[in-house]
Amino acid sequence: MEVRIAVQHTAREIAFESGQTAEEVSKAVNQAIKDQSLLTLTDDKGRQILVPGDRIAFIEIGSAVERRVGFAG
Repeated sequence: MEVRIAVQHTAREIAFESGQTAEEVSKAVNQAIKDQSLLTLTDDKGRQILVPGDRIAFIEIGSAVERRVGFAG
């Protein structure tokens, strides 16, 4: 699952692949914004991404990415 997070007052977005489902990411984002708490997500390499919920500008949750191997013919 591709996730992009824009943080207020920051020019660069955070983009990463996550093993979490879209529903899990959405639920975590909604809770962090509601509680103004820390959003904690995990990327597909096991690293944690932490963003203050009150600083989230937007989040884009993409579809699962298929890894292609080989050459297209």
